[in-house]
Amino acid sequence: MRPPRPRPILSMIDAARRARRSLGPALGPAIGISLVSLVLAACGGGGGGGGGAGFFPIVPNNPPSSGGQPDTDPPGNPPENPPPVVPVVACADLAGKSLPASLISLPTGGATVVSATPVAATDAGNQLGDYCRVRGTIQPVDPASQLINFAVNLPEKWNQKTIHFGGGGFDGVLIDGTEVIRFGPAGKPAPLALGYATYGDDSGHQSSSITDGKFAANDEQLANYGGLSLKKTRDVAQALVLARYAVKPKHAYFLGTSTGGRDALSYIQRWPLDYDGVIANEPALNYTGTRLSNVAVGRALYNNGGAGWMNVAKTLLVQKAAMQACDKLDGAADNIVSNVESCRLLNTQILASLRCSGGADTGNTCLSDAQLATVRTIESPLDFTTYSLGNGVKRAGGYNILEGALVAGPYTTRDLGTRPVPANPATSADANMYVTGDQWVKFFVTRIAGFDSLTFDPLDPGSYAARVTEVSNLTDATNPNLAPFFAHGGRLIMLHGLADEVISPNSTIDYYKQLIATVGQATVDQNVRFYTVPGMGHGTGSFIPNWDSLAALEGWVEGGLAPATGVAVDAVAGSYGRTRPLCLFPSWPKYRGAGSLDAAVNYSCVTEVGDPLACPNLPATATTYKGGNSFGEELRVQIDPATMAYTVTIDASLQRTAGTVRTGSLVAQGSCSYTSNESGAVFSFAPGGVLLGGVNPPSGGGFSPLVAFQNTFENTASPAVFNPVANIFNTVGVQQGTGTASAYAGAVRLRNAGTFQYCRSAAGSAGSFMIYDANCTETEKGYITYNTTHGAFDVRTTAPTGGAVTTGGTLSGSMVIGLVNGTAVPLHLVRDAAATAGLRIFGLQQSLMAGAADGSYAMASVKGESREATVAGSNFNLGGAAASLGYDTPVPGVVQADAGRPGNFIFNSGVLGFVTTDGTNAALELGVRH
Repeated sequence: MRPPRPRPILSMIDAARRARRSLGPALGPAIGISLVSLVLAACGGGGGGGGGAGFFPIVPNNPPSSGGQPDTDPPGNPPENPPPVVPVVACADLAGKSLPASLISLPTGGATVVSATPVAATDAGNQLGDYCRVRGTIQPVDPASQLINFAVNLPEKWNQKTIHFGGGGFDGVLIDGTEVIRFGPAGKPAPLALGYATYGDDSGHQSSSITDGKFAANDEQLANYGGLSLKKTRDVAQALVLARYAVKPKHAYFLGTSTGGRDALSYIQRWPLDYDGVIANEPALNYTGTRLSNVAVGRALYNNGGAGWMNVAKTLLVQKAAMQACDKLDGAADNIVSNVESCRLLNTQILASLRCSGGADTGNTCLSDAQLATVRTIESPLDFTTYSLGNGVKRAGGYNILEGALVAGPYTTRDLGTRPVPANPATSADANMYVTGDQWVKFFVTRIAGFDSLTFDPLDPGSYAARVTEVSNLTDATNPNLAPFFAHGGRLIMLHGLADEVISPNSTIDYYKQLIATVGQATVDQNVRFYTVPGMGHGTGSFIPNWDSLAALEGWVEGGLAPATGVAVDAVAGSYGRTRPLCLFPSWPKYRGAGSLDAAVNYSCVTEVGDPLACPNLPATATTYKGGNSFGEELRVQIDPATMAYTVTIDASLQRTAGTVRTGSLVAQGSCSYTSNESGAVFSFAPGGVLLGGVNPPSGGGFSPLVAFQNTFENTASPAVFNPVANIFNTVGVQQGTGTASAYAGAVRLRNAGTFQYCRSAAGSAGSFMIYDANCTETEKGYITYNTTHGAFDVRTTAPTGGAVTTGGTLSGSMVIGLVNGTAVPLHLVRDAAATAGLRIFGLQQSLMAGAADGSYAMASVKGESREATVAGSNFNLGGAAASLGYDTPVPGVVQADAGRPGNFIFNSGVLGFVTTDGTNAALELGVRH
């Protein structure tokens, strides 16, 4: 039976006109115009050339906005929400309606509404409110081409705004317009639920997989995917909006991510007057360059018998090496590389550290020369010297695999495949990058389904070079002349993760720079906001930002409130809720050095890029640091920054002769840390003139941790006065000597006269913290006098009973009082007997607020371990062991870590001392904040 003829949408406009006329005489005359004019007027679009009369004549009678108000708000005012517009045509009446081909800007076979279904807010599972769900098709010109499926959603209470959603991957799946804002704030309803009319399409072909490229073998389908389906869908959607409400939209927006981000940019480059504002997240704008890069990576992995292929273990090895080298370059050890460009300067060093001895593959602990070449291919841009892509593009950005991008592992669903020899065609068992590149070569370029893509040279495509350029002109969004879009008030927000493992952020950066070169910095500053997000992959990564980009765009377009630095909330499960500033390119978030690592307020957006191996804390000239080690040895460390040579001189010891010297050279590792010749000890230079390191012990292996100061308190006056450094402190330390190391903890008072008194709640226990009490029973007493020869104080122990005295007593060690930015950090070097020698460091016995000690620390333990620690509010991580922290526990100024890494620490001017008595971990670890 012959189906009934679809009723033209034009007749719906007539019905809408009559219905709207019934609302009052003020609206009637204005609506009596042609459908074509209405569609054109909806957002100034239409025509084949991006705005003018084109295919459609413009008539002066533009339909009014709701209430007959002006279409724009005064600049600088926040947008006002107009009363919602209600439909004048029932949802079901849209079913079966058609739009002739002559009323769609680009060639088609016309459009048909297949279904129009009322959806009630009370329907099961519906969280989008009352709306009309419209589904339809746009027929092709080529009978061999598939049709375009489109979706339009028309709310019962319309806010007079429309949103066009872009696609993803190779498309083929209907974008139905019911989605939430991508990377939007948690809990914010979808735009449809907020009253927007929304729409999308499947780009003119249908597939169950967004990595299926077979559609591109048909010219019309390829052109639709390249962007033509977007214009066709927009024209139909705007006609339906007008048919239902008889009122034009006040504002129209386009939101897209990945391929959808490319869609957004492609649209405003071709038809600049149709949209008021655009959000392009991680846009695949250099689409052809991306696919050529995919092929280049595949060739590096699989040619030469798969010699360059890397399994997951090797890929994770690369990622770990990059993270270790670069994580702290932004001041925070947070599994995010923010200082990407400084990190890039370490590429050679990172790759050298990964090379297998001799360059041959010897297992998962290193990379062969062929595998290192693969990493370089992933990392490096493609520079096209023999031909150009569309819009004269000569480059495709590389991926930041050596700057924090994660192409395998728990933070992404992708990897480099499970086998060294790929299938033809490539499948999900092969590298994700290569799968899409293989499809592109087969169906976009050669149109030979069995073509071996490994034989296709991206830098020299030979006879296919012209075809590559032709395809690039169809599919890429690299035209930098956005002047027509800006001229009508268009605003653009772009966002790209610097750790994107699918679409190179470097191509987006290249486009942004070309945009500036084309329209000028001032124009870009006025109309574009480009945010780059460290740690963010392709919807993956160690940091996934949530922020309200739509509200930012609306405030800009409708209220004239230009977005600036935003705040992004991390959506990654394991770090959910931490925040970072959303920095405008080229700036990146740098930790200020204090406060919670999880709070954006403690970061600044900076543009600095420097040598990551340079250390601002390194002295400018040869400098001597004074301090001691865990065996109670008093020592000096001389550093020559010109040669990076060091000399450790023992000034006082019970285990070896005074004057013993150790020498060696320091090798930069980044973050002011240097390897040494002291059996694994790492020397770290901290702000304020503090040095953490190690020295070979008097006997045995490993190293003894040391801490020393560039500036110390000296007291040669008579009588001696200690007022500047006198106070009540907590203390942690170790008794090491020649036996087993045991932790030490307690309270100590250093008086104005130079006398001191220790108090402990229990002898021989690291749990001996207590509030200082002059009448404590577990006590040690004595006094200190300055030794000008050593540049330190001699410690003399007196009787534990009776009052404080400054004469007599037994020489039992020395004390170095470091001055860190003027604050006293006393270091007591205990040498009462060789078997009980040790070290104690002081921190004020006063309340320590959560956040005050936040930061990344270089740590050295009495077990001869060099590692990292992070303090972030109530979170503590030491060498990979995580714990929760309780502040001022058990006494003010002491922080207690739970069973995840049991122990306590004190903090003083960037110096940290951590003690534990669990019998497994080191009794004492010393640390300095980077």
